[in-house]
Amino acid sequence: MTGQETPAVAADRQRVQRSAVRVGLTVGLASAAVVGAITAVTVAVMFATSRPDARPGRGEGGGGGERWDDRVIDLDDVVPVAIVLGIIGVLALGVLAWYMAGRASRPLAEALQVQRAFVADASHELRTPLTTLTSRIQLAQHRLERGGDVGSVLADLRRDASVMDDVLTDLLLTAETAGGRRGDAEAVTAVEAATRGAIEVIGPRAEAAGVRIASDVPPALNVSAEETALMRALIALLDNAVRFSPRGGTISVIATAAGTDVRIRVVDEGSGIPGDPERLFERFARADASTAHRGFGLGLPLVRDVATRFGGTVRVESSTPEGTTFVLSLPAARGGTAGTP
Repeated sequence: MTGQETPAVAADRQRVQRSAVRVGLTVGLASAAVVGAITAVTVAVMFATSRPDARPGRGEGGGGGERWDDRVIDLDDVVPVAIVLGIIGVLALGVLAWYMAGRASRPLAEALQVQRAFVADASHELRTPLTTLTSRIQLAQHRLERGGDVGSVLADLRRDASVMDDVLTDLLLTAETAGGRRGDAEAVTAVEAATRGAIEVIGPRAEAAGVRIASDVPPALNVSAEETALMRALIALLDNAVRFSPRGGTISVIATAAGTDVRIRVVDEGSGIPGDPERLFERFARADASTAHRGFGLGLPLVRDVATRFGGTVRVESSTPEGTTFVLSLPAARGGTAGTP
């Protein structure tokens, strides 16, 4: 431990402190209000149920009239009221304490939710590159057994490992900055380069599934997004398409300019989406719980997270028994030059 506090940790600590201050002030003010109300009602009941003192010599003050302190309070009338008011006050403060305890623990619950989401997201994002690495290792072993050249496979393995490192770094930084990072607004990425990188990662899985991936992306088409994040989104869309495409089918990636946006379509030849397509963008949702396709319902929600981060959207454009089309829309880059792939 270095003892240095990161901006994210400092922001979390300040949120907890602000929540504690709000809770303390609210409980203090509410307690004072309840005690004051009970006191006022008790005093009012005491005066309402009191009667003039009938003892000789009382009620004959210097002013000749009855004084406020020359009255008798009947405890038989006041004590039950005080007890009832006390019980009501205790119940009211208990409900208030329960409510404010929930308010105070909300930042902790949100932090735990973010932690669980990060673990799930990281597991999902690394699953596809790990599968690709396994496939390439098997290919290298196969070639070695036959005395073939494994140089190209090793180069692919190195690239896949670099992709995994970039993906994990992007996830960590995004989690640390709560969804966005400084510099996102200035990011520029060539769609063709990100698409090519995503296809290279998902290629072994597509080949094993007997699915072909075709790309139609203009080289000069740039978007305002970070390249690793865009690759993550495209890998998730392609992974989803591969899992639900029939053997011998084709997946098409088509990018077009549309006003101030760039629309990237991923079209498969699967059997379509049963039910409401929008629920697929919720974490841990599946198209069909009974399907034999493996999946944890995380890919498409991560695509939406990436799209939202850069001011874009993702949706199901169409879904029929002949196939499904997803559309990822991102702002087109203005006056920027994409980095070299």
